Amino acid sequence: MNDVPFGFRSADDPDDNRPEKSGSGSGESGGSGPNDPFGGLFGRFGAGGPGGPGGSPDLGAMFQQLGQMFSWSGGPVNWNLANQAAREVVSAAGDRSVSGTDRREVDDAFRLADTWLNDATTFPSTGGSPRTWSRAEWVEGTHAAWKDLVEPLAARVSEAMSKSLPPEVAQAAGPLVGMMQQVGVSMWGAQVGQSIGKLAGEVVGSADIGVPLAAGHPALLPANVRAFGEGLGVEARDVTLYLALREAAYVRLYGHAPWLRAHIVALVEEYARNVSVDTSAIEEKMREIDPQRPEALQEALEGGLFDVPTTPEQQAALDRLELALALVEGWVDDVVTQATAERLPSAAALRETVRRRRASGGPAEQTFATLVGLQLRPRKLREAAAFWAAVREARGADGRDAVWAHPDLMPSADDLADPAAFLAQDDFDMSGLDDTPAPPEDENGGSPS
Repeated sequence: MNDVPFGFRSADDPDDNRPEKSGSGSGESGGSGPNDPFGGLFGRFGAGGPGGPGGSPDLGAMFQQLGQMFSWSGGPVNWNLANQAAREVVSAAGDRSVSGTDRREVDDAFRLADTWLNDATTFPSTGGSPRTWSRAEWVEGTHAAWKDLVEPLAARVSEAMSKSLPPEVAQAAGPLVGMMQQVGVSMWGAQVGQSIGKLAGEVVGSADIGVPLAAGHPALLPANVRAFGEGLGVEARDVTLYLALREAAYVRLYGHAPWLRAHIVALVEEYARNVSVDTSAIEEKMREIDPQRPEALQEALEGGLFDVPTTPEQQAALDRLELALALVEGWVDDVVTQATAERLPSAAALRETVRRRRASGGPAEQTFATLVGLQLRPRKLREAAAFWAAVREARGADGRDAVWAHPDLMPSADDLADPAAFLAQDDFDMSGLDDTPAPPEDENGGSPS
């Protein structure tokens, strides 16, 4: 696993790979900001406070921030803090309102995209009206969707924190245990918010992570679409159209494979359940925290308070999740390639740009890795695109799209490596399949392996 979630580090990572501690003068964690809800708070007590050297701490602001941290009761992530942090990042980086011209161009692109897609896939348009968003609007519009993807792992972290102290110590500590849990909730909220805020400055739409985040509506961010097209030598209209085609294809797929989103979320939850946390190591590190230095808790969290060995169960969940997202991306790639054939001369160059962005570990992939510990394998994305092209050439668009009728029909990793073997099977037999499949909860749940 190439990246791990906030507060975690791989058990075999050298100490040199740990983030810099607060106050070190390097790294983002060294100062206060959206990802550091405690640096500014504790700084109010010393020379770094608003009053300057020797000045009085801003007690009102301090207690207001404490109130935000400890009043949250909505789950393992403080989403109020996350939303605030994301908006602060967007504001600091610069954002501008969407113009009327932007909206007309995006609406026109999606109308044409729907027409072209009708010839490339059997899945009809879902009818969701397109969204034209600024970066701040993207943060607000995708807020609800992030919960399903982030909270499973955050809940596992919270559980680990609650079990990190022996029962007798926890009983003696009393309210301190609850405070520690709230600290973890706030740290998750701040980190998630900063990641989402950074992502808002780079995504072009709602589906850059492979899962549409806009509840059935395709979306584009004109400012980021323009940035995507810079230096490519491609007309801006073509760039907008190509990205609209990809967005609309994602929405059609998830709209007509209603089990798919729940399947992805179930795999994220399975991964979270199989994260192994060494509570004895956490207990030992907790004893080393200096109570006279409250910021030491933040340093421990950022420096790898949780060691995460890659268990076989965890790796299996990651492999299944990577495969599912690669299949989604590969299908979209094939559909858009067919939709643009002989219509958009610049499509080949734009397709390769998207692929290079995926292969280099683009911002969406890196953010997803930070939030849920998953990093996609670019090699499988190309394999998946080649697989869907082979199925279409052998069975037509109808046969390609029919594979999404049920999770039990989905190809395995072996099928991606050998499409001919998959195609050698008999025609799909749906008679023994449940008409309303439930997403798998474990390795025996019938999902692809």
